[in-house]
Amino acid sequence: MGLTAPGSSGPLKVVFLGTPEFAVPTLDALVRAGHTVLEVISQPDRPKGRKQELTPSPVKLAALRHGLTVWQPERIRHAESVEHLRALAPDVMVIVGYGQIIPQSVIDIARLGIINVHASLLPELRGAAPIQWAVARGYEKTGVTTMRIDAGLDTGEIVLKWETAVDPNETAPELSPRLAAAGADLLLETLNGLANGTLEPERQDGGKATWAPILKKEDGRIDWTLPAQTIHNLIRGLQPWPGAHTMFRGQSLHLWRSRVPSTSHAEHGSLAPGSIFWNEGMFAIAGDGAAIEILELQLEGRKRMTAQVFANGHRLTTIEQLEK
Repeated sequence: MGLTAPGSSGPLKVVFLGTPEFAVPTLDALVRAGHTVLEVISQPDRPKGRKQELTPSPVKLAALRHGLTVWQPERIRHAESVEHLRALAPDVMVIVGYGQIIPQSVIDIARLGIINVHASLLPELRGAAPIQWAVARGYEKTGVTTMRIDAGLDTGEIVLKWETAVDPNETAPELSPRLAAAGADLLLETLNGLANGTLEPERQDGGKATWAPILKKEDGRIDWTLPAQTIHNLIRGLQPWPGAHTMFRGQSLHLWRSRVPSTSHAEHGSLAPGSIFWNEGMFAIAGDGAAIEILELQLEGRKRMTAQVFANGHRLTTIEQLEK
């Protein structure tokens, strides 16, 4: 990742708060580095799948693999939770995608504070879905930031940043593991620097803040009057949920992969936005008159498939109209 940690400050007593897969590399790195993970805090097991069976979070599963103690309070802000954490007496707390707002009473517990690994170059993309929105908005670069949190929403002091380019056809699920691995390295460098006194956190410039709000189902509905590049960015960014979706013959159609071809389809330039046609590939007309190529898609209740298989199965030989 191109990250070189300063000399080790010795093991720290750490409480780790995290829930999603993105947080697992950071927990693994803390264990490998020899820090003492006093406890791992994760969201309670939640119902999942068709059978709605209680399922542990990826972080809980990783903690159990390491033989670590796991605690899953319903609310971290409750008085009994605060007292529980205070009794652990950690040097530092590390939080990665935990999923609950941390109150000041918890922030004040550890002498080095609470260090967050956030998947953007703060103050850009504050909020719950920075990876998805970075891709969906067509960012050419993004990264990870370590931040000492305060009571605001991703407004704390910045410690370190790591930057990477975003490929024009890269999807959010493809970008996420790269950021997670870099974030784990950056967190170790951050802890060493804070413990050694060689890093000085800096205040964010709130005037440059942008937002990455929690995703909603309606964010994925495709507006075919938008430019082709904008639609392509939404298709690759809003994965795995809510996904970019439209309507085809009265059924919901999820678009998984696309590209904006370098050659134009001028012969179809007069078609209305949302028109789809087959021309040695499946294409849809966007609002700027450009055609976007659909590579993989999934009809409601069916499996994900290539455009060729879809076109053959639905006899797509003429121009049809998707939902506007």
